[in-house]
Amino acid sequence: MATPSRKTSTQSPLASKRALMSDPSSEVPSKKKSSVPPAAPPPLPSSGPFVEGSIVLSPGPHLNMIIGANGTGKSSIVCAICLGLAGKPAFMGRADKVGFFVKRGCSKGMVEIELFRTSGNLVITREIDVAKNQSLWFINKKSANQKIVEEQVAALNIQVGNLCQFLPQESACSAGGAGLIPGLERAPGGGHGNPPQYSCLKNTSCKQKTEYLEKMIQRNERYKQDVDRFYERKRHLDLIEMLEAKRPWVEYENVRQEYEEVKLARDQAKEEVRKLKESQIPITERIEEMERQRHILEARIKEKASAIKETSQKCKHKQDVIERKDKQIEELQQALTVKQNEEHDRQRRISNTRKMIEDLQNELKTTESCENLQPQIDAVTNDLRRVQDEKALCESEMIDKRRERETLEKEKRNNKNAKYIENHIPSNDLRAFVFENQEDMEVFLKEVRDNKKLRVNAVIAPKNSYAEKYHIHEVPVGTERTREKIERVIQETRLKQIYTAEEKYVVKTSFYSNKVISSNTSLKVAQFLTVTVDLEQRRHLEEQLKEINRKLQAVESGLIALRETNKHLEHKDNELRQKKKELLERKTKKRQLEQKISSKLGSLKLMEQDTCNLEEEERKASTKIKEINVQKAKLVTELTNLIKNCTALHIQKVDLILQNTTVISEKNKLESDYIATSSQLRITEQHFIELDENRQRLLQKCKELMKRARQVCNLGAEQTVPQEYQTQVPTIPNGHNSSPPMAFQDLPNTLDEIDALLTEERSRVVEEYTKREEEIEQLTEELKIKKVELEKYRENISQVKERWLNPLKELVEKINEKFIDLHTENEEDYDKYGIRIRVKFRSSTQLHELTPHHQSGGERSVSTMLYLMALQELNRCPFRVVDEINQGMDPINERRVFEMVVNTACKENTSQYFFITPKLLQNLPYSEKMTVLFVYNGPHMLEPNRWNLKAFQRRRRRITFTQPSQ
Repeated sequence: MATPSRKTSTQSPLASKRALMSDPSSEVPSKKKSSVPPAAPPPLPSSGPFVEGSIVLSPGPHLNMIIGANGTGKSSIVCAICLGLAGKPAFMGRADKVGFFVKRGCSKGMVEIELFRTSGNLVITREIDVAKNQSLWFINKKSANQKIVEEQVAALNIQVGNLCQFLPQESACSAGGAGLIPGLERAPGGGHGNPPQYSCLKNTSCKQKTEYLEKMIQRNERYKQDVDRFYERKRHLDLIEMLEAKRPWVEYENVRQEYEEVKLARDQAKEEVRKLKESQIPITERIEEMERQRHILEARIKEKASAIKETSQKCKHKQDVIERKDKQIEELQQALTVKQNEEHDRQRRISNTRKMIEDLQNELKTTESCENLQPQIDAVTNDLRRVQDEKALCESEMIDKRRERETLEKEKRNNKNAKYIENHIPSNDLRAFVFENQEDMEVFLKEVRDNKKLRVNAVIAPKNSYAEKYHIHEVPVGTERTREKIERVIQETRLKQIYTAEEKYVVKTSFYSNKVISSNTSLKVAQFLTVTVDLEQRRHLEEQLKEINRKLQAVESGLIALRETNKHLEHKDNELRQKKKELLERKTKKRQLEQKISSKLGSLKLMEQDTCNLEEEERKASTKIKEINVQKAKLVTELTNLIKNCTALHIQKVDLILQNTTVISEKNKLESDYIATSSQLRITEQHFIELDENRQRLLQKCKELMKRARQVCNLGAEQTVPQEYQTQVPTIPNGHNSSPPMAFQDLPNTLDEIDALLTEERSRVVEEYTKREEEIEQLTEELKIKKVELEKYRENISQVKERWLNPLKELVEKINEKFIDLHTENEEDYDKYGIRIRVKFRSSTQLHELTPHHQSGGERSVSTMLYLMALQELNRCPFRVVDEINQGMDPINERRVFEMVVNTACKENTSQYFFITPKLLQNLPYSEKMTVLFVYNGPHMLEPNRWNLKAFQRRRRRITFTQPSQ
């Protein structure tokens, strides 16, 4: 299949024509391996040696979808295919000359197409010269002519002028009628040589030329009077010739004067650039000197900083040693103080012990001799035992009375919600002391927690406390039905806690993403609130309680008497116990005094033995402190010297920093001056470059104008300009003007005056008469040839007609099944033969002929595309090109047409397809066999050889990952 592979255009400042392309860059995806039919392109690299205004296109073997915004150069690819395969420029409907297709500003353009053949690839190269509007052809890098190229292209069954194969943008919505007959005739694959209907068309062409010749003769008769007037004005032709000869000289003189002005300005700019560069030299040297001084000062600052650091470390070491010496002195003083305190304490204890021994001995002397107290103790013990027996008897009678009291209290609660309360409120708060007011609770907690050090819980008014602390009045309790719809309940109610029959749900909102997070736990079985109360039984028990209370009053009166008796016995028991205790103390007091005296004497002896010489200890401590003070004084002296050195180093460092700051400030100022001068220098250099380019352009233009003026005056390159062709009067040395006869002296000296006079002198009638004379002669010759050919064609016209019409009718009947209808009116008007397509787009309307007036642009595009798709399945051609056929289609038809193109073009053994579009709908179906080519273009477009596809892919992945979180 024939496709363009390369096209380039060369930049030139002399060219100013239409561009062949607009610097598009194609991104070619990887293609799968497939069989390559004849005339298909071989695999080409997706990137190559790109230059300014160049492109390398590598199509795939099936459907190639070329996408790009309007104006990026998609249609330039179509134009390159047509021109590279020897197509007519007028077929694209853009320009009638091939030079107009070259990029504006370029003097030459080139299109190179590589075609696949089984015998070897065919490379066709076409070089276009804008100035001459001519082309140079090359086949496989060898020179050739256009006829050979056309034969090679026809041999591959490529028909660029066939709308059934090659549909440019300008013909996309108007293809039909008689224009489809040649393409239809050549489409099935014959197409070699002249089709049969051309024989019939030549007959019609002869008639038309005869009629046209007669019209030309009649029109020429009307111009005879104008011709007579032309000969009368023949003398003006000489004046026109002189004006045309002088015009280039005047134009040259104007450009030369402009060149001299630009040259003078350019020399001035060059001198200014030189002065600025010279003024920068001392600034640069001064900056370098400042930089060297800065490096030296920074090195010295680093040395001082290192010395300061080393000295500071030595000072710190000396300070640490002095602190250790102070600590040693303090430890010696503390040890001496401890020994002094111990000695004073020992003397005090000895004195106290002696006093205590003396007191105990006096008490022992004054104590009465121990009498026999045992009989008294035994008598008191017997009385105490008798009172205890009486007391036990009284307590036994009280217990019997109490057993007669029967208190029955039962409570029945509703434990339906017990498990919810126990799961919602912590167990410590369920086992708590309850108070009705705040003061009672504070007194209780102070006594129990602070004094007794016990851990207990206490609450006030449980109902209000639980509501404020645990919000039990805001927590709903649901059923199993609630659990089934728990997600809806969480989303709609926004509750923080929810209970179902057997689970507890806690709902929270994420601080970072504001998402709702819920968790559920199973409910524990109730343990504390399961006791129930039967109200009926309670009333019955209350009545029994009243009866028992009446009996209880009688029992309690007896208990009161027993309590009085018990109280009297306890008082007597206490008196006996106190009397027994006093007797026992008197018996053991003397023995205790003797033991205490013996113990104190032993302690006194030990304390007197443990003696200490305080004067000796004080002398030793004083000696050690003096030695340490001497060492400390030496260390302080060394530390003072180090501090002085460190201070001196700091002063030197600060001085160096100030010097460095001064150097940096001066260097920054010089750099600012240098930058300002450099900026002015860049501006001046840019101005100089622009002036120099303008000078070169004007110089080149002067040379061209001089060359053209010499050509007009028929002067050679080395020949001097004759005096009659000079535009100014020469000045002689004596200051007088010479006055030789000059041909240009009496003519206008400005271009506007010369052009105005030329317009007046030229005669349009003469030009048209001359043109008609040439056409008459040409048509007369052609008419003679056509008449001879017509006689020959009339002999076999009936046979040719039969050979042509019968296959064509069979072909049209096949295509009619795919929505084609062939109509003929006058069998002799062969040039008016065509195919009429009848369509309808709504079920309520009738079939109408496809015309530019009845259907919209989108409907005509759909019909044309369906026609091509129907023809696609009936013939085999190397490739098809459709340029922006979807323009004007509604989204529904555009989607259907795209699906049909993909399904048809991506089948096996189908033609290569180029589908060009500026837009695509969303969610279209794609095939693995199709190739997508993107066209990028613009003033700020990055060069293709600098693209980083991996960076594009990473950026795309980052956008894809960050979008869902936004």
